[in-house]
Amino acid sequence: ISAAEFQIKQFAVPVVMSGLEMLQNSGKEQFIDLLEARLNVAESTMMNKLAQSIYSDGTGSSGKEVTGLNAAVPSDPTTGTYGGIDRATWTFWRSQLYDFSAQTVTPSATTIQAGMNKLWSSLTRGSDRPDLIVFDNNYWTFYMGSLQAQQRFTSPETGNLGFPTLKFMDADVVLDGGIGGFCPANTGFMLNTKYIKWRPHAQRNMVPLSPNRRYAINQDAEVQILAWAGNLTSSGAQFQGRIQN
Repeated sequence: ISAAEFQIKQFAVPVVMSGLEMLQNSGKEQFIDLLEARLNVAESTMMNKLAQSIYSDGTGSSGKEVTGLNAAVPSDPTTGTYGGIDRATWTFWRSQLYDFSAQTVTPSATTIQAGMNKLWSSLTRGSDRPDLIVFDNNYWTFYMGSLQAQQRFTSPETGNLGFPTLKFMDADVVLDGGIGGFCPANTGFMLNTKYIKWRPHAQRNMVPLSPNRRYAINQDAEVQILAWAGNLTSSGAQFQGRIQN
């Protein structure tokens, strides 16, 4: 058990309705519940912002942002303080890194698996090993391309190239790119979810801040606030890895 400590971070999305909008959205003329519709939009906004914050280093918004993967699994694991523990002093608290440029290797479909093999071996201890691999568009494409070259068709009627799900060893390989993905370019993360956790507070897990609506004192409007609190925490930084160029 390490002495790592993580602060609770907060995130909020206000939902505002003016008095005019309430009048237009009331009585028999009401077509939709405007406040409920805006709360649904706020939930989507919050999910997207939190998904983006998972990759942050915790310094955004004057230090209020989630302490994300760029802090837990940084580009240089030998420096900086994470969870109150100085990596420069304590080597056990350093994550693992495979950098193509440091190996003078160009990342491609023919080299991606060798890099993954190297990183995987540095993250394995007994039964502890990565169970989740997250790639950006480029690295996911390289990994998919490395598998498609070995794909064989079993049906003479249908040639279906590609795979709906991917694995490496026994870890799930997922794409956080596409439309609206937030994984940093030319980057992948090998994570052991036994030692890294997404921890929302039980009373602030994307819920309205209060059951009653709040009213402005200087304008005809009401506000509902959707709130979240928590952080991304780790109890074993040495079991988390990053592959980059």
